Amino acid sequence: MKTVLVALSLALPAMAALASSGITAAVAANGIDVTRGSDSNVYGNCVPSLVVENKSGETIDYLQVDVVLALRDGRQRTIELKSGYREGAPSPIAPGTRTTLRQHLDTSRALGVPCGEVAERRVSRTVCETAHGTACASSVSVHP
Repeated sequence: MKTVLVALSLALPAMAALASSGITAAVAANGIDVTRGSDSNVYGNCVPSLVVENKSGETIDYLQVDVVLALRDGRQRTIELKSGYREGAPSPIAPGTRTTLRQHLDTSRALGVPCGEVAERRVSRTVCETAHGTACASSVSVHP
């Protein structure tokens, strides 16, 4: 019984700290994490990518992250990085798996500069849908 009380007394302050920071244990452990992937130059154009790790319990049917790229000359370009084609063959992201979000150069305009010209990145929009056509219930954390 003493062991249980000691364990609870150690765990409660940590849970309180998470709650006060706005993060719950379930969200911290079971979200959808998106991080920067490798960039490649295709015919002189930078093609960035993002890596998705689905730590949630739901299957993601479609995930899109719009990234605004600030170029060294001051211009900005927005590109869409997608898990698959919106109207094409499904490419679901099952729980516990990783995949790459890519720019589909056959349906979107190329960036027009090599990767060395990209100075900064920020996320402008995220779209996450389940197979039922509903928004993902899990939080999506993006670090471009």
